[in-house]
Amino acid sequence: MQKLFSSLALTALAFSAHAATGLPMVQEGPLRAHLAFLSNDLLEGRGTGQRGADLTVAYLETQAQMAGLRPVRGNSYRQSVHIAGVKSLPQDSSLQAVAGGKAVPLAFGPDWVWATGDSVAAHTLDAALVFVGYGVTAPEEGWNDFKGADVKDKIVVMMVNDPQPTATEPNRFAGKALTYYGRWTYKFEEAKRQGAAGVLLIHTKPSASYDWSVVQNSWSGSERFQLADRTAGTPLQGWIAEDAARRLFAAGGQDLDALRAQAESKDFKAVALNAKLSGDMKSIVRKVEQFNIAGMVPGTDPTLKDEAVIYSGHWDHLGKQGDSGDTIYNGAVDNASGTAGLLAMAQEAVKKPAKRTQIFLWVAAEEQGLLGSAAYAADPLWPLNKTAAALNLDSLNFVGATHDIGAQGSERTELGAMAATVAKSMGMHIAQARPDLAGGYFRSDHFSFAKAGVPAFSINGGREYIKDVAASKAKAAAYGPRYHQVTDEYDASWDLSGMTQQAQFTLNLGQAVANAAKMPAWKAGDAFGKAREQAAK
Repeated sequence: MQKLFSSLALTALAFSAHAATGLPMVQEGPLRAHLAFLSNDLLEGRGTGQRGADLTVAYLETQAQMAGLRPVRGNSYRQSVHIAGVKSLPQDSSLQAVAGGKAVPLAFGPDWVWATGDSVAAHTLDAALVFVGYGVTAPEEGWNDFKGADVKDKIVVMMVNDPQPTATEPNRFAGKALTYYGRWTYKFEEAKRQGAAGVLLIHTKPSASYDWSVVQNSWSGSERFQLADRTAGTPLQGWIAEDAARRLFAAGGQDLDALRAQAESKDFKAVALNAKLSGDMKSIVRKVEQFNIAGMVPGTDPTLKDEAVIYSGHWDHLGKQGDSGDTIYNGAVDNASGTAGLLAMAQEAVKKPAKRTQIFLWVAAEEQGLLGSAAYAADPLWPLNKTAAALNLDSLNFVGATHDIGAQGSERTELGAMAATVAKSMGMHIAQARPDLAGGYFRSDHFSFAKAGVPAFSINGGREYIKDVAASKAKAAAYGPRYHQVTDEYDASWDLSGMTQQAQFTLNLGQAVANAAKMPAWKAGDAFGKAREQAAK
């Protein structure tokens, strides 16, 4: 009991010391109120292209205006995001795989899934299949899976994840951590750059980190979304189950396991599979307009006000799905919490502006592939080369206050040292980093900014709970089965001290960046820092 009292006392002293500095103080009351409303059934799970999305956008722009934020561009808080909703129609399609001159039966769902990647409702394909290993072009690693190959207008078949480390090269492609080259989004992007007509990813649970059922459920029954007015993807994008891929390869006279083994070498060269996809591929495509919401606190310094710090969080979740039972995916933690946190932060930030401008950005369609933040990065409301940092909030700590705070990804830039200083000033420390085996850095909205050269990361909740440690850890672990389920609902009994703490740390760090003598830089050699270097030339 004495130890617990001491911990709470230290935390209270840290917040008292923070209050004495005159920095804006995030209030729990408004945060809780916004969280309760945003995750209410009334907003129907804030689904992309659904009525709940329209209600959410109206609420956010109203609250941004009430908080005193100013529009960033013109007189509107809205930034249009044009999205295409795509649903495959396998029952109306005749697409089939042919290998060795014979049809290879593949059932849509159990064996493979596919969709149009360019928002076009109908395609006719007659394209050869080429195995391209990991489908990676990484000059800094001396790696090119496409060397000497012409894959234009062909279907490239590739593995997910990265080339694996070896005894002689234990750190290639970041060792056991996942790099962006291992993400399925990169695979689709690289296939497009290579001029391919389509791409099929070979699924295995170890390489994807999830079961085939996750892929099947995501691609088989529900509408998928993609940006409609940006660079289109390949006509076909899809996945094939490992057993189905093995049958397809064998029918064309190839051994899947042997080719995968070859693909672990830099010397690997693409292999034609004596197979093709042919037939019609049909989909339903509808165009949807969604909106990012943005408001700013103008900077006070005559020069530095032309630079900005962005605080971001996605307002969308999975909406209404199904016809019976509980059909609303409320997304209380993911991400009504981050959305509410930004509103509570904005309410205080307007009271004490910083030298640089501060932008509060609620982005659309994160659950559909970071679409809202990608649209912003392609058409930024503020010049990216004058954007000092992007600090993202996604799924806040609903358990309780902690001694630590998560800042994984900040070590790529000078934000890492700044985060450590801010944490110390609040009586906390940065949480110990864990190997990023699942590529978490590439799966939240900050990554859209990082790809464009802006120092960016997501602030995560800590794990060293102050109160009732065992019970708190159990409560945090119990959220796992609720993730992306209808049971991610708000509970009025939640202790929001950790959520408030997380929002406060983010605001403090943002203000530190906004008041610093210079914008933070990427660490030398970081792949995403090159985009900023090129923009500066």
